[in-house]
Amino acid sequence: MNQPLPPGVPARQAALRLLDAVLRRGETIEQAAGRALASIRADNDRALARAIAAEVLRHLPDLDAMIDSATQRPLPHDAKARFALRIALAQMLALGTPGHAAIATVLPLIDGGPRKLVHGVFGTLSRRGATLPDPPALPADTAERWAAQWGDAMVEAARRAMATPPPVDLTLKGEPAPEGLALLPGHRRLPRGTAIPDLPGYDEGAWWVQDIAASIPARLLGSGRGSAVDACAAPGGKTMQLAAAGWDVTAIDVAESRLARLRDNLERTHLSAETVAGDATRWSPAVPVDAVLLDAPCSATGIFRRHPDVIHRVHPALIEQMADLQRHLLAHAAGWLNKGGTLVYATCSLERAEGEEQAAAFLAANKDFTIDPVRADELPAGIAPSPEGWVRIVPGALEAEGGCDGFFIARFARGG
Repeated sequence: MNQPLPPGVPARQAALRLLDAVLRRGETIEQAAGRALASIRADNDRALARAIAAEVLRHLPDLDAMIDSATQRPLPHDAKARFALRIALAQMLALGTPGHAAIATVLPLIDGGPRKLVHGVFGTLSRRGATLPDPPALPADTAERWAAQWGDAMVEAARRAMATPPPVDLTLKGEPAPEGLALLPGHRRLPRGTAIPDLPGYDEGAWWVQDIAASIPARLLGSGRGSAVDACAAPGGKTMQLAAAGWDVTAIDVAESRLARLRDNLERTHLSAETVAGDATRWSPAVPVDAVLLDAPCSATGIFRRHPDVIHRVHPALIEQMADLQRHLLAHAAGWLNKGGTLVYATCSLERAEGEEQAAAFLAANKDFTIDPVRADELPAGIAPSPEGWVRIVPGALEAEGGCDGFFIARFARGG
């Protein structure tokens, strides 16, 4: 009969499963969480497992360099001993767990000889007074790719952004509105760690959580003047924005499970939209619409500060794959529009292939579309339209106010 694990160990075991799913299988933490956390019943233990995994991923290059400095031969990248050391060191150095507790809760995860190795390496680093660099290093391939596209200053800003989980942004529908920093009309920024259900207006559905950068695409469609499609809509922040602005919204998403969450969000905020489960590359509305918001599936490298797993999963082949999907989606969604209609294309990506290159190729292939230039007064102070009239948000934007996700947004008008 298997003996129950000592207290505290199941959460570390779950963190190891999360990390294995991200680093070895290329899954997101969200994709892996169902399986990895299935055996954990207490909410605080589930939250701890996720927090440990996130801090390991936030500091992974530095943790691995630290581990390699204390071993005669580098441990294999996927060795269980390396995973255990990453977890123990992240607890001690990033989460403030006492060293004896950090190592005691990972040693039961290791069998045989490697257990002695883990204990010895951790002890060596503890006696050295090891600390994590501030800001953390990015993976070398990510830093090189971003430097080639945006320059070294962007990479340094990304390192600073990686150092700390972001604040909480709310998009407001009505009252009551929590007190906080307003970077745009209908926006509030609150400190990270804010207890969301305890805020005024939660029960009334007066607002929802949405990074300020993610709120810009729907804002660029303005007040409702007819029918709109929100393609790839779940979990629903942009659908709720459009509905609150008066649009008659159809929200389509390929995943029924994600649409269920969107419907729950609509119910909480007392907003309405038609929801459709379907593949946006094949579906079309029954009649042309006045506006389309395509927040396209992408590599999601722009959300690395809140989802640090992304920079360890994304590689050039995946970026190319997502860019190809976006080309198909843009070409198909363009056909949904009435003449004189507006198409907003957005991605939470920091890759030109999923932004500038996509927009330029779309305009070249669709002569009846032109850029509808974004105006400075439609954006938060500190984010400016590009000379081409679209919006590129990179790390460093709004840094003094707490930063924001990376995004690309272009607004196209269809000729009459």
